Parts: sequence; structure tokens; C-alpha cells
Amino acid sequence: MFVSALSLSHFRSHRSTRLEFDGRPVAIFGANGAGKTNILEAISLFSPGRGLRRAAADELARKPEAIGWKLTAEVSAPGAMHQLETWAEGGGARQVRIDGKAASQIALGRLLRVLWLVPAMDRLWIEAAEGRRRFLDRMTLSFFPEHGEAVLNYEKAMRDRNRLFRDEVSDPHWFSALEARMGEAAAVIGANRAATLAYLREAQAGAVTAFPVAGLRLSEAGETGDLTGALAAHRPRDRAAGRTLIGPHRTDLEAEFAIRQLPAQQCSTGEQKALLISLILANARALQARTGQAPVLLLDEVAAHLDAARRAALYDEISAPGLQALMTGTEAQLFDSLGTRGQNLYISEEGGLSRAAESA
Repeated sequence: MFVSALSLSHFRSHRSTRLEFDGRPVAIFGANGAGKTNILEAISLFSPGRGLRRAAADELARKPEAIGWKLTAEVSAPGAMHQLETWAEGGGARQVRIDGKAASQIALGRLLRVLWLVPAMDRLWIEAAEGRRRFLDRMTLSFFPEHGEAVLNYEKAMRDRNRLFRDEVSDPHWFSALEARMGEAAAVIGANRAATLAYLREAQAGAVTAFPVAGLRLSEAGETGDLTGALAAHRPRDRAAGRTLIGPHRTDLEAEFAIRQLPAQQCSTGEQKALLISLILANARALQARTGQAPVLLLDEVAAHLDAARRAALYDEISAPGLQALMTGTEAQLFDSLGTRGQNLYISEEGGLSRAAESA
């Protein structure tokens, strides 16, 4: 399965653009600011959530018109073609259609699996745990499209519980109802995350790859067993803090460079990047093994911090049959070792995306 065509209307820097792909890896190059990442962001919106920039729907419209935006993708699958559409008008919520019928974002996730790696993630291992949880949940969502709904349900119930603390509500029945909802959602979240790590470990153990194996585990902070009971027991402490101090929103993803037994945060910049790439590739292999469907990989400025040998190794791995990857970079030379295995798109800063994309 791969995206065979992509149309963008009044999206970011695009007034009206149509691109066609043949299933091979795609190298998109051009000057900074030419709009390369916008193409990747458009494809990322054909998965549940807010895309690779986590932008609100009203932030995606081309300026200064701001009349709304629309994206259309044609997806080629064995024996079938699907048309995916997503759009927002007049500051409204994002809407989705699949093959002409209204659909949910979860339905997108069941049809097309999309993974991405962007420069903002390069500091993943040395910054706050929130980014690592988001990274973990994006991987989990690729296996379990309903995972996002469980996370949203948990977070809504937690916000309501925290509001009770701020409003100095003491009625235990209100707390018990919210804590039961949090416990139910947390059980789903925990099971999905644990299964995802198991799939990743399996995919790494059986792989022939030039990228380092990442040892993974979840911190104990978010692992509480029976969360409903734990929340009730911790209610006095949470009331004093004014917020919920235990639960899956406190989980951290810990990683190490396995062969060196070195925590990821102590690795060099290049090693940290290699660990991220290794996990994205393992995620892709695990998805293909579990679902029979390879994902679409979006790799923004992926060549940064990679030497020529590692770039060549990456291109070898993403050239596997059935795997579609779209990459960006400032220079065509970054993709030389991809050769004829890839499709090249040049974006001219002067001409704009609508007429400057050329397939080589």
C-alpha cells in the first residue's frame, strides 16, 4: 500500500498542488523555506491526530487568504484504490472522508499507517518526558488505532479530577466516578504500550541492520497496577499538589544503546539520531509483520548527523519492497546513494511548489 497521488489546496505554502508517486522512496530537495516539510505534513494528516507539527486545524490554511484548506490522497492497495480526504473550513474542526463517505480519524489509522521522524525529535532523549511519551504513543497508535481515543478519554477524566481539586470539591462520589474512568482507560493504554514495546523488541532482534539496537523499557512512575484503587489511596496527596501525580501520564520511555549499555541521553548526537532511526525502522518492520502492511515513512531532514555510510545503509533499508518513504534535504547530493531506486522531487524557491516539482 502506498500514496500514489497527493493534492493540496490552500494548505500552508500551497495554493494548488498535485504530486504523483510510484511507490519508490521519494527524495524531496530544495532550499530552506521552499516548502518541503509541508508535503510531509500533508501526508501525516492522513493519520489520527494533529500531524507531524501538531498544528491546530486553523493554523494550516494558506495565508493571507485563510479560507480553509483541503488535502486529497489516492492510496494504492493490492486489488483496490482508496481516496482519502481531510479538510477544515472557516476555522472549523478537521473533517475526514474515505471513498466519499464521512469517516473518523481512527478509520484513517486502520487504512493507512504513517510514521515520521522530524528534526524536533533529535533532542528527544535529553528533553522532558512528555516528548518521549508522545513518541511512544505515536508508535503505539500505529499498531492500535483506537489507542488515541483511550489516551483522550484518560486525559479528559484527569482534567476533570484536577478541576475538582482546584474547586475544593470533597464529595467522594465525584472522584470515584472519574477515577474509575481513568483506571479503565489506563488499563488499555498500559496494555497497548507494553505490546508495542514487545513488537519493537522482536523486530529489532530479528533484523539485519546497520543501525544500533535500542534497549527499551517504561519507567515505573506511570505503572501502578490497579490505578483506580491507587488514585483513591493517593487522593490526599494529589489534593495537596492540586493535580494527579500517578498514572500513565507520568510514564517515561527509557532507551539505551544496547551493545554499549549506554543510556540514550549520554550518547553522542549522531548516536541519538541513529537510535531514533533504528526505532522507526523497527516500527515499520513490526507493522509489516503484524498487519501485512508496510507503513508510509516521513523522514524530514533525515540526513542530518548521518555520515555517508549511514545514509547509504538507510537508503538500502527503505528500498525494501512495499515500503514507501518520503525524505527531505537541502541538496540532491544527500540522496546520491539512493540512485534509481528512488523518485526525486526538486522544489524551486522561486517557482513555488505548484510548478517546481520535477520527477527524475
